[in-house]
Amino acid sequence: MFTLWTLIEASLLCLNAVCVLHEERFLAKIGWGGQQQNTEFGQPTAKAQILNLVRSIRTVAKIPLIFLNIVAVLFKLLLG
Repeated sequence: MFTLWTLIEASLLCLNAVCVLHEERFLAKIGWGGQQQNTEFGQPTAKAQILNLVRSIRTVAKIPLIFLNIVAVLFKLLLG
């Protein structure tokens, strides 16, 4: 059954997945390393913008994700 909780849990899992991506170990292997400067005609490419988004999410969401994960685990333990 699709509920609001499953939607929240799915978005929490996706945020966790973005935060654990490591640039040197994983992203560099597929050509998405942080050392590249991707610009075309002075504008950043879509790939560079996605990498900036991943870095921003990792920076901003690291501490709140810890607390959200604790709440999600406690919710699962208490309510099943």
